[in-house]
Amino acid sequence: MDKQSIIADEARYVMQTYRRAEMVLERGEGVYLYDTDGRRYLDFMAGIAVVALGHSDPEVATAVAEQAATLTHVSNLFHTIPQVGLAQRLVEHSFADRVFFTNSGSEANEGALKFARKWARARGGEGQHEIVAFGGSFHGRTMGALSTTYKAIYREPFAPLVPGVCFAPFNDLDAARALISDATCAVIVEPVQGEGGIHAATPEFLRGLRALCDEHGALLIFDEVQCGLGRTGRLWAHEAYDVTPDVMTLAKPLANGLPIGAILVTEDVAAAIGPGEHGSTFAGGPVVCRAAQVVFDRVSRPDFLAAVAANGDYLRRRLRALDSPHIVDVRGAGLLVGVELDVPVAPILAAARARGLLVINAGDKVLRIAPPLIVTPEHIDDAVAILSECVGQA
Repeated sequence: MDKQSIIADEARYVMQTYRRAEMVLERGEGVYLYDTDGRRYLDFMAGIAVVALGHSDPEVATAVAEQAATLTHVSNLFHTIPQVGLAQRLVEHSFADRVFFTNSGSEANEGALKFARKWARARGGEGQHEIVAFGGSFHGRTMGALSTTYKAIYREPFAPLVPGVCFAPFNDLDAARALISDATCAVIVEPVQGEGGIHAATPEFLRGLRALCDEHGALLIFDEVQCGLGRTGRLWAHEAYDVTPDVMTLAKPLANGLPIGAILVTEDVAAAIGPGEHGSTFAGGPVVCRAAQVVFDRVSRPDFLAAVAANGDYLRRRLRALDSPHIVDVRGAGLLVGVELDVPVAPILAAARARGLLVINAGDKVLRIAPPLIVTPEHIDDAVAILSECVGQA
């Protein structure tokens, strides 16, 4: 089928909830994508911070093929080797004692909120059901996760949502203190906000939230769906803060593009959730868990993380050196970078795409740059050169 036929059929048969670019991607290799017209694109969005090892990684592809030829699905009514192996890796390299697998980041956050309410109830806190979230947050689109997502355009069409959620300004500890009380069962926060504009929490803010949760007997949930698993140059984004959560959610990069999420919890939280109180038919299946083992083993290596940190520093230096009056700020951690402009970024995204570079936004005036974690300085030079042209013409 030709490109226009595919685009026309998508418009006819698929719900129109996405504004897709007028292109059809056909294959990928490393940090590059190729469309049906044979054009090559330098991918600096990585499927929205997902393909950590790049496209068509040979080791991931081999692991998936071998596992698919052995065992694809049996449900969570049986033990499987890949699931246990992945859980062991996650627990032994984190604060957590237990893992619950999901199919997405939204599901991971949905489960974390359920666990928090059940944990509070199990401790005798019948009235302890409130959840505190923050301005700029994005935690997903299922009803509970959506209830803790700040942007009104996402929430309001689906109101009324889950009750008992309130929002404080991000990085405002005094405002958080005014909302967190003995009725609070959980505080959910991204150590580095993605959708909200690539804003990092301050150390004082996260440490203060930890202290407030301890004071009021609430759980501290870190949403590391986008910023976790190597993206910031550390295995977990919260490691930069010397703050330990009670619950952490993961998803995007974990299986290099296959659907998986995870909720990491302490034994105290896990003990509150009994058989049958949460579940998923597909979550933690053998194929995705085998792929995730490959990703985890590579990303967790100290030399890999050091390269992410170094390349992230280089990317921000190159962007800050751009001579443009439109650039307001360059911020981020590792290879999760935001470039705030004083003009809308939509035309810049289109101009970059026309020149063979894929980037995404994080709000109307922020470019979000999140390439595969295998990116090199040469790739960064190519991307910055294209962005320089595009921003210069804004």
